[in-house]
Amino acid sequence: MLTPPTAYLNGYPKACTADAEAADNYIHHTQIGDPALDPVLEEIADLPTGDFHRFLKAGIESNDEMLRRAPEVLRNFFRDYSEPDWLDHEAFRPGVRAFHVNADLMLAAFVAGVLVEGFSTTISKSFAMTGRVASTSRRLRQNNRQLMEIFYPDGLLPEGDGWRLSYRVRFVHGRIRQLLAASDQWDNEVYGVPLHAANLGFAISVFSQRLLDYAALLGARFTPDEQASILAVWRYSGYLMGIPESILYNTGTEAKRIHRIALLCEPPPNEDSALMANALIKSIPSVAKITDPVEQRKTVMLAYRVSRALIGGQLADGFQYPKTRVAGVLFGFRTKERLKRWMKSSKLVRAGNFVQMLDISIFDSDGIGYRMPDHFHHENSSPW
Repeated sequence: MLTPPTAYLNGYPKACTADAEAADNYIHHTQIGDPALDPVLEEIADLPTGDFHRFLKAGIESNDEMLRRAPEVLRNFFRDYSEPDWLDHEAFRPGVRAFHVNADLMLAAFVAGVLVEGFSTTISKSFAMTGRVASTSRRLRQNNRQLMEIFYPDGLLPEGDGWRLSYRVRFVHGRIRQLLAASDQWDNEVYGVPLHAANLGFAISVFSQRLLDYAALLGARFTPDEQASILAVWRYSGYLMGIPESILYNTGTEAKRIHRIALLCEPPPNEDSALMANALIKSIPSVAKITDPVEQRKTVMLAYRVSRALIGGQLADGFQYPKTRVAGVLFGFRTKERLKRWMKSSKLVRAGNFVQMLDISIFDSDGIGYRMPDHFHHENSSPW
């Protein structure tokens, strides 16, 4: 057995009993961030912020003229990028089509199930420590934007916004990892490295397989080919986000295995987890542009009920959700959505879903923003 960070001392032996190989792999990755990017960011730590932003944009958007002015180590990082041998853009097409038919259900599953479950691990510590609770609405809109873009036709080609947003997330994670590690706030012996690869490997398994599971509970229907395609989309997005292939799933079965072992290894949700999960639920009305106080309260309570029904009572209690009855909530949700689809043509459903995604995603006037934090705490950082 390995010597895990102390936060994992109780869970790791239990996980070893269930699946020693997967447990060892998960704990091993608590000491790994992004092996390719982290040394680069360390070497350019003194680069002026404005220059870093310009060179980052140039690298992601393939502006070779600007990139030639960047430090050699950063130039090499972008120029050494290569597509993985397993990448097949054609394999994304069934998933893209399925997403646009089921986008409203997948979005509900994403917000009420996937994103909140992501806070069940120690990754919530990094979010809470950076003070990003105050910008939860903006982050939710950013998440929605990435979800929409990776499932846009050809969105994961290098010139697509799905590719660029996923690569940008890699740098955001790397930058926050660097800033937290340099602060006196983070304890590696307790939590492992900040935003470690184990947490991110768990997160991408939730974003993919759990998204399919939760969307199906809300009424979405997928063929086996569509399920495999959606998993393929998220796998490549995870690769772009810098998740090492050694903790990046290959199949839905592997995603379930990582998910199961991670939950055994991880400590139970704590105050940080509850803080982030509740902030996310409570941000939904503002993202949906609901201004009436009565409707805001109704929306939040419905979100709590749906979320509790999806993630289960044990995790919902760990997040300190209000006690709500969930009997029949998923059946009622499914019935309403299927009735809506029966009354509309598939083209109208897809069009409505696309407009909805546009409306609740963040689109800055100057395009994708490549500004990065320059302080680990949100309030002390320049806008990004």
